[in-house]
This record gives sequence, C-alpha cells and structure tokens, in this order.
Amino acid sequence: VNVIVWPHLIERQRRELLGARLMGVEGVLEREGEVMHLVAKRLTDHSALLGKLVTPSRDFH
Repeated sequence: VNVIVWPHLIERQRRELLGARLMGVEGVLEREGEVMHLVAKRLTDHSALLGKLVTPSRDFH
C-alpha cells in the first residue's frame, strides 16, 4: 500500500510526519488495478507504544 500525504496535511502535521517512529494513518483507500493507495487524512504518532510491543525471541543458537 502506498501512503499519499498531500502538501496541506504535511504543513498541518509536520511534527508527526517527521518525528514519529511508529505512525498511524487514517484516510481513504483507493485501488488502481493491483496497486492500492491510502490517501492520508490524519496522522497519529504512536511512538510511545514501541516500548510496549512484544518481540518474539529470534535466538537461533
């Protein structure tokens, strides 16, 4: 899925766009053949949740 962020949203939510390490995107899903685009309407910084994610062990020894 390609996320499209128009210039007006970049101006309005620059801090979230440039600062988030984990971002939520709300918008309109469009499809062109096999290609899908999510046209962003709202960006949410979810970086604070990164410490709460459970990562399974990848110990291959």
